[in-house]
Amino acid sequence: MPTRLKRPAIWRPLALTVALLGFQGYLGFSAIGGQFGIENRTQIMLDIDQLKGKSAALQAEIDAYRHRATLMDTRRLDPDIVTERARAMLNMANADDVIVMVDPHTGEPLSGKFRELASDELMQLIEADSTL
Repeated sequence: MPTRLKRPAIWRPLALTVALLGFQGYLGFSAIGGQFGIENRTQIMLDIDQLKGKSAALQAEIDAYRHRATLMDTRRLDPDIVTERARAMLNMANADDVIVMVDPHTGEPLSGKFRELASDELMQLIEADSTL
């Protein structure tokens, strides 16, 4: 009986080669132009710098709040700060206080008496009273 040898099919190795080349092409495209590729690296670095700036600003805000919280600690309470904050919140003044009403838009004093004073005279008044 004659034996006939089967020739191996060419399509299987060819299909495997095409699939591997396609996968290699996909990896190459992703390395260059993908979301985390070489072309987007500059945008990623800009985003990192921007987020570091936001992080530093938020950390400064957190530190400010921590500082304000430590000022309210009952063991470290400063009576001057407490009275100053209480008077500011209650809109009350001490008899020895000098109160200057200012326009919130311009920053100029509202009272005619203080308008007549020159700025150096007003500074002398402020410097003379050490409780301000």
